[in-house]
Amino acid sequence: MKDTMQQSTYRKHLSVILLTAGLVSGCASMFSGTSQRSPDAGNQRYPNLTAPYNKPYKIKGVTYYPMRSAAGYREIGHASWYGSESGNRTAMGTRFVPHGLTAAHKTLPLPSRVRVTNLQNGRHVDVLVNDRGPFKKGRIIDLSHGAAKKIGLHGVAKVKVEHLDEKISQK
Repeated sequence: MKDTMQQSTYRKHLSVILLTAGLVSGCASMFSGTSQRSPDAGNQRYPNLTAPYNKPYKIKGVTYYPMRSAAGYREIGHASWYGSESGNRTAMGTRFVPHGLTAAHKTLPLPSRVRVTNLQNGRHVDVLVNDRGPFKKGRIIDLSHGAAKKIGLHGVAKVKVEHLDEKISQK
């Protein structure tokens, strides 16, 4: 009878240990998935307005004030592309990937999603704005080389930039 009680106690302890191990490993996998996501991940929808990259900043004596919201943003102007900065960090702290679909803007909140339409050929691309720039006079947005290629932008071109809200991005 003593053996039976010891076996019963052993089974209870083993059950508790296995249950605890299962719960801990489930929690660990749940948290490890979120910590490995890049700030550029597509699931990041809303800008963190308290982040340093959304605070006023100064370049060459000019102070830029990032917008609190990109809702309704629409602008026509000139775009260029950049790609030689491969591996450098964006304003958000992620590595710049030239063949990605990203962009730089002086004042849109980071991150923002915008549609850029090349007005010369009507082609458009949806990009994640994750960097600051361009700081050349007369330019409103810098596209990664990958985004520029999708819309046939070589050098500088006239474009329309529109913020993508939830309704547009679900189409």
